[in-house]
Amino acid sequence: MQDISLQNIEQDLIAASQHQPVLLDIWAPWCGPCKALSPVLERLEAEYAGRFLVAKLNSDEQPEIAGQLSQMFGVRSIPFCVLFKDGQPVDGFVGALPEAQVRAFLDKHLPSIAERAAEQEAAEAESLMAQGDLGNALDKLQEAVTLDPANDSARFDYLRALLTAGQVDDARRVYEPVAQRVMQDPRFAACGLWLDAHDRVATARPVAQLEAAIAQNKRDFDARFELAQTHFAALRFTDAMDQLLEILMRDKGWCDQLARKTFVAVLEVMTRSVPHGPSAPAKTTLELAGAPAAVASDPVVDAYRRKLSMTLF
Repeated sequence: MQDISLQNIEQDLIAASQHQPVLLDIWAPWCGPCKALSPVLERLEAEYAGRFLVAKLNSDEQPEIAGQLSQMFGVRSIPFCVLFKDGQPVDGFVGALPEAQVRAFLDKHLPSIAERAAEQEAAEAESLMAQGDLGNALDKLQEAVTLDPANDSARFDYLRALLTAGQVDDARRVYEPVAQRVMQDPRFAACGLWLDAHDRVATARPVAQLEAAIAQNKRDFDARFELAQTHFAALRFTDAMDQLLEILMRDKGWCDQLARKTFVAVLEVMTRSVPHGPSAPAKTTLELAGAPAAVASDPVVDAYRRKLSMTLF
């Protein structure tokens, strides 16, 4: 159980909660209810076996942090517990609640055992992919989706890995359960367009023939789009976006904005994933500790986002 101060809040609370939810217990030595709540939290931390960690903050010794959190949530009494996930405070409760109520609070926010196992499989898959071990990464991602079918991040990464490996039929099977959600989730919309590109390749003209058609008529958008889809299916992402940009520069709304939608889809599949697992929206930002950790940006993706923005606006 870690004591939090201004010196370690960045590492032991903000950064730590990027990997594992942390319940911050704000207490004081003179507070009787605080003393009653503390053993309950310790017992639940042990029982939940790694699903969350408990950290302690002495409000007398750390009034700056305690004061800011109290102001954020409109709380003026202790004990006051705040749950941190993904570097942000997401919810809290006040008072020495009975164990059953604390358990209900935790269960509302923490991943289940199956969800946590799926997250671990997905995290291991990410590491394997970074090492170039696509085969074992696919096995891990398949297991993650099996353990937690509702884990959209794991499903998207599994789809992306399958299509990268050229396993299109398997990708269609994994895509089918989320095919109706393309309007709600741009990741699945991107996978749908990626699958469309693979479908088009089966009947596409050879690259040389398409390039010749474009050289003869730069406004042959059908040929440009066919070439872009060929590049997309073959993982030549920047080549695909270059052709789509040529269409957009001449006709922004071509074919019901299909060129723009496909360009965005290519960017989506190139973008590095955020951490797996469910995450509640943050209520606010804890400014004392600085900005939360962020997923590193890709300079190529950033450059093409700027190109798209300049073309459209």
